[in-house]
Amino acid sequence: MIRSITFLFAVIFAFAGVSFAQSGGVKGKVKAPNGNGIANASISISQDGKEVKTATTDGKGEFKISGLSEGKYNVSFDANGYSAGTLHGVEIKKGIRDLGDRLILSLDRGNFVFVQGSVFFKEGSSVTGAKVQLEQVNSDGSTKSIASSFSNSSGEFSFRRPPGTARYRVTAKLKGISASKDIDIEEAAIYRVALTLDMSRNDR
Repeated sequence: MIRSITFLFAVIFAFAGVSFAQSGGVKGKVKAPNGNGIANASISISQDGKEVKTATTDGKGEFKISGLSEGKYNVSFDANGYSAGTLHGVEIKKGIRDLGDRLILSLDRGNFVFVQGSVFFKEGSSVTGAKVQLEQVNSDGSTKSIASSFSNSSGEFSFRRPPGTARYRVTAKLKGISASKDIDIEEAAIYRVALTLDMSRNDR
């Protein structure tokens, strides 16, 4: 009887020891550069080169992983369309550690088409505040409006599109004066265009 009780206590303490050893965890929110949470991002927790836990972010970009022993881990995170990131040497102790705003993924430019350029006055100076329109040119010559923006203080603008063969028309307009150029897209890359308005800075 005494042996049975002793064995029972040994089992209880053994499980308690395992539970205590794996009492830590980590949580956080994976974000894009603009601060928005990234849904369905993959989270991997590794230690000494071995993956020990995985998770996927929810619709808000948040995740929580528990059941980690105390120690230091690497936290890797990635999502489609973004470059992968890793936090090295994250120390886990008892309780859930909040990684806060440290999980930020940058855009993987290799997965997108970027149409970038600048707007100039005819004397060559940059145009600020010109409306820039991006249209898709169909095979029959008709166009479909895709996006619009305004040139910044350096006269620059940028549009991001999914990869794929297409023809786009970029039009800059200021005070009724406009300039357009067509760009043929073949693959994910950065395509640049310069638009010069037939007006001078003094005409503003």
